[in-house]
Amino acid sequence: MQGAIDSVTPDPDAVYDQVVEVDVSTLRPQVACPHRVDNVTAVAEQAGRPIDQIVIGSCTNGRLDDLEIAARILKGRKVADGVRMLVFPATARIYQEALKRGYLSDLMEAGATIMNPGCGCCLGVHQGALGDGEVALSTTNRNFKGRMGNPNGEVYLCSPEVAAFSAVQGVISDPTEGDR
Repeated sequence: MQGAIDSVTPDPDAVYDQVVEVDVSTLRPQVACPHRVDNVTAVAEQAGRPIDQIVIGSCTNGRLDDLEIAARILKGRKVADGVRMLVFPATARIYQEALKRGYLSDLMEAGATIMNPGCGCCLGVHQGALGDGEVALSTTNRNFKGRMGNPNGEVYLCSPEVAAFSAVQGVISDPTEGDR
């Protein structure tokens, strides 16, 4: 679907003031809690929190590989009773390719609603606006008070993997702790 990507790399003789090495194998899935994107904790610390709505997509995390991850996790499973799952492919091109590859069918069979490509409920101006006291687990990029259309709702931010796994569980769940 996309062409090759030219990497930006340093010159071979580049000199650095500091080098920071991070062992990512020790990192656990994270979630940004209401109402700030920097209010981050391990998903495990929020595990068990009931959710009303799952949102995958919009301009952030609505890429083809994000939809593939969610479809792979949800294939053959069902979204938990009482949970709405909305999927917003980022663009029409991604929508078409996800449709061709069967990702959207897998998501729909699990109980997700596939929406028009674009911003979706992230802005809070149409489909997917939260009701009073509702909790959303979302792959979008903002969770400040009033996001998704209601200052009395809460938005947690996460990866597509955490969102899809939690959709099946019906509560915020760490996919590294369960059967994916």
